[in-house]
Amino acid sequence: MTAGEQFAPELEALVGQQVVVDTKAPFVYIGTLDAVHKDSLRLRDVDVHDTRESTSSVDRYLLDAVKYGVRPNRRVAYVLTREIVSISPLSDVVLY
Repeated sequence: MTAGEQFAPELEALVGQQVVVDTKAPFVYIGTLDAVHKDSLRLRDVDVHDTRESTSSVDRYLLDAVKYGVRPNRRVAYVLTREIVSISPLSDVVLY
């Protein structure tokens, strides 16, 4: 069983929602989960954020996305499941 097949049923419930995808690489993706494939997730209207190019923390970046909205810089992005550390609905980001 591949990683995608292992957690696909849980992710299907998130299709159509804005999600945050943390990866092993220094990238964070915020976008609408469009499809769950065997080896990847497809996101639409995505903000692909390279944490190396920012002076603010990932937490601050996420809080700003919740407060001010997502600013997409890609129409579509595919994230390989083998690179994913976590995925959660953007609505689950706790404002503090």
